[in-house]
Amino acid sequence: MKIKIIYHNKNLKKLENLQIGDWIDLRAAENVSLKAGESSYISLGVSMKLPDGYEAHVAPRSSSFKNWGILQTNSVGIVDNSYSGTNDIWKYPVLATRDTEIQENDRICQFRIIEKMPPVEFEEVEALDDVDRGGFGSTGKN
Repeated sequence: MKIKIIYHNKNLKKLENLQIGDWIDLRAAENVSLKAGESSYISLGVSMKLPDGYEAHVAPRSSSFKNWGILQTNSVGIVDNSYSGTNDIWKYPVLATRDTEIQENDRICQFRIIEKMPPVEFEEVEALDDVDRGGFGSTGKN
C-alpha cells in the first residue's frame, strides 16, 4: 500500500516503517511552549492522501505524557481519506498538564491505517435476544 505524503517542514524527519509494531510515529513540526492548562494544535507537518476505504487513527505514544505532560484532547483522532488536500496538514490537539517544551522533531504521537467501517443499517426491535450483563460497567462484578 502506498500513501502519498507532503512534508511542509523541510527539517522534519521522514516517516519510517516500523520493524516492530503496527503504529508509525509522528513528529512535532514546530517548537511549542505550553504552560500548565494551556491547549494547542501542534502541527505534525504532513499532509497525506490515504487510500480509498481507509482512515488513520492518531493516538499518543506511550511516552507522550511522561515526557511532556500532554494529553490528547479529543481522545480519539480520526483522519478520514477525504482530508487529503495539499494544505490539509495533520495536527495533534493537546492539553498541557504542566509547563512543557516540545521541540521540532520530537515524536509526540503515532498513527495507523484502519479499514473504514462498512455501511450499516439499523433495524429497530422490541427486545434483543442476548442475556443482560447487569448494566454499564458491570463486567466481572457479582
